[in-house]
Amino acid sequence: MQAVKTIEGPLLIIAGAGSGKTRVITYRIAYMLERGIPQSAILALTFTNKAAREMEERVKELTGKKLQSLTVNTFHAFGVKILREEIELLGYRKNFSIYDETDRTELIKESLRECRLSVEGTDLYALGQLFSNVKIGRLRWGAGADPAFEPVYKEYRQGLKVFNALDFDDLLVIPIELFEQYPEILEKYRGRYRYIMVDEFQDTSAAQYRLMRLLSDRNVCVVGDDDQSIYSWRGANYENILMFERDFPETLEIKLEQNYRSTTTILEAANGVISNNTNRKEKSLWSGNKGGKPIELFNLLNEREEAGFIAAEIKRIRLQEQLKYDDFGVLIRTNSLTRSIEEAFLAENIPYRVSGGMSFFQRKEIKDILSYLRVIANTDDEVNLLRIINTPRRGIGKTTITAVSELARKNHTSLWDAMSSLRYVPDTLFQETGKHEIDGFMTLIEHWREEMLGKRGLSQKVRALVDEIDYWGYLVSEYSKNEKAARWKFTNIGSLIQSITHWENDPDNFDPTLYPYLNRISLLSRDDGEDEAGKGKVNLMTIHASKGLEFPVVFIAGAEDGIIPHARSLEEGEGNIEEERRLFYVAITRARDKLFITACLNRRRLQNTAECIPSPFLSEIPPHLVAYREPETEKDGAAEAEQFFTMMKNRFV
Repeated sequence: MQAVKTIEGPLLIIAGAGSGKTRVITYRIAYMLERGIPQSAILALTFTNKAAREMEERVKELTGKKLQSLTVNTFHAFGVKILREEIELLGYRKNFSIYDETDRTELIKESLRECRLSVEGTDLYALGQLFSNVKIGRLRWGAGADPAFEPVYKEYRQGLKVFNALDFDDLLVIPIELFEQYPEILEKYRGRYRYIMVDEFQDTSAAQYRLMRLLSDRNVCVVGDDDQSIYSWRGANYENILMFERDFPETLEIKLEQNYRSTTTILEAANGVISNNTNRKEKSLWSGNKGGKPIELFNLLNEREEAGFIAAEIKRIRLQEQLKYDDFGVLIRTNSLTRSIEEAFLAENIPYRVSGGMSFFQRKEIKDILSYLRVIANTDDEVNLLRIINTPRRGIGKTTITAVSELARKNHTSLWDAMSSLRYVPDTLFQETGKHEIDGFMTLIEHWREEMLGKRGLSQKVRALVDEIDYWGYLVSEYSKNEKAARWKFTNIGSLIQSITHWENDPDNFDPTLYPYLNRISLLSRDDGEDEAGKGKVNLMTIHASKGLEFPVVFIAGAEDGIIPHARSLEEGEGNIEEERRLFYVAITRARDKLFITACLNRRRLQNTAECIPSPFLSEIPPHLVAYREPETEKDGAAEAEQFFTMMKNRFV
C-alpha cells in the first residue's frame, strides 16, 4: 500500500468491489497535502456530486485543513468551471444556461419543426441519444447515424448557441474543443493542475478520457475496476484502462483485491461468475470475513408470489435480527419489475423508496419556479421563457406567442428581443391587450433581474417571487377538485425554497447567488439516488443505481434469462453478454452478509404471461455456495413449482 502514496509518475490502481476505491483517492490526497503539495495543484474527478462531497469531507477529516483551493469535482462540474472562465472565446456569454433533459427535449421538438418534420412521429428519446452519440464522437453521420437527421442536429446546435445554452454533453465536449483550439488555454490549466486523480475510472467515456489526457502530463492516478464497468449505454468504455497503459508506458499498476464489505461466500460466488468474462484484468477478491451464510436461491410461480416472498422475508429478518429497513436492498435489472414489489410493500406497510424515479427537480411545479429563475438569469433562454410566459395564466395566448415567434424569426432575434421591440414600436399584428400583457411579463422579469442578479438573500426573494405571481392561486385553479394535490405541490415549492436556504447557509459556499445556484441544480438533477429522505426505507432500485452502495441483506429479483442477461441488450450485440455478467457481479457484491436470489416460473409481460427459465449466470455460481429453497406453494401450482425447481437444480449438477 506504500506505493499508493507515490506522487510522481502515472499510477493505475485496479481496485475490486468493496476494496475502498474512493478511500484510496482521499488517502492519497491527504498524503500529498502532508508532503507540502499545494491544494490548488490537485484535481480529483469523479462521477456524482455525492461522491465528490464525500471525498472532500474525508480529506477534511484526515487533514484537519480547510480546503478552499482543492478541486474535487464531477467531470461535468469541472467542465462548467472551465467554461465559466473561458467560454467567451467560443462566442458564448459567461451566464450560459445548462439544459436538463426536459429543456433539451423541447429544443429538439422545436428543431424538428424548423426542419418541417413531424414531432408526433419521432421517438424524441432515441433522437436525443443519437445527437448525444454524434456529439461525443461515438457515431458519425452516415456511419451509424442516420444522415436524414443531420439538418435537425445542426438546427439543434444552432438553437443552443442562439439561446446561450449548453446541454450536458457540451460540458465535456466544449472544454475539449476549447483546449484543442487554444493551446495557450490548455497550458494554463496544465500548469495549474499538476496532479490529477480519477475515481471510478472504468466508467469514463471517450470524451472524459480525452479531457483527462489533454490535462495530464505524467502525474496522474486513476482508480477503477473493469469488472464493474456497466455503463456502456452512457458512453463508458472499460478499455480506457488499456488505453491508459498505452498512453502512459511508465505506469505503475497496483491491484487491491481485499474486499472489506462482504463475506467469503459472497465473494467466491462473485469470483465464480466474473471469471467467465474474457476481456478483464485477472484478479480474485478475498475477504477477512471468513465463511458466511449460503446464498439462498428461491423459485416462485410468478412475480406476485416473488414480491410477496420478498416482503415477508424482509419483515421476518428485520424482526429476528433487529435490522433497520434501510439495511435491505432489493435489486432489479429494469424498472418494469418494480410494480409488483411495490404493491407487496404497500400491502405489508413496508416503507420503501425507488431509485431512478422522477427527480424532485423534474416535478412540474419545481420546474416552473426554476424556469422563472433561469429566465431571470438569461432572458435569451427561450425554452424556459416559453414555459413560463403564460404560467400562471396572464392572457398571453398561443396566437400572441406564435406572432412573437414569427417576428423573432423574421428579424433573426431572440424572443425576448422581439417582445422588447413590441413595447415601443407600433405593429398592427398585435392587439393592444397582447402588448399590455407582454409588457407586464417583461416588467416582472426585469424587476427580479434587478433584485436577484449578483445579490444575496436568494431564498427570500424566490419566496417573494412565488407570492407575486400567485402560484398558489394557479395550483388551486388547476386542481379545483383536488385541493390536497394543490397543497402537496405547493409544499414541494416550500421544500425547494428551504433547500436554497440550506445552500446559502453552507459555510463552504462563497458565492450564494443566482448563477451558481442554477448551475448546481442542473448538475444535481443528473445524479441518481442522492435523496437523504430514503433513510429508514427499503431500497428498491435497479442494479445500475445500486453501484457504489452496500446493504447487509440483498435480494436480486427476476434472475431469469431475458431479464439478466437482458434480451434487448443481447440483441444489440453479442458482446454485451460480458457487460450483463458484470452487472450481475455488481449485484452480488452489493451484499455484505446475506444474499437472496429469486426467479419465477411465469412472468406477466405486457398483456401476456410467458414461461421463464433461470438466468444462465446462476449456473456460474459454485454449487457448494448455494442453498436451494422452496417456499410453500398453493397445491394447484405444486407440480409446476417442482418442475422449475428441478430445472434450476440441474443447472448446478
